[in-house]
Amino acid sequence: MLQRNLLYTGVTRGKRLVVLVGQPRAVAIAVRGVTGRRRWSKLQEWLADR
Repeated sequence: MLQRNLLYTGVTRGKRLVVLVGQPRAVAIAVRGVTGRRRWSKLQEWLADR
């Protein structure tokens, strides 16, 4: 669960206050964890059709 995209989603969805509970090292691992996973969306195809 220490994935950058999950941390980003959780933090950016906070409206007024976000509190991270955990070890600073775990947050650092999540922030540095850039996965090379490709997103499978049709955005490129949709934009090419226009």
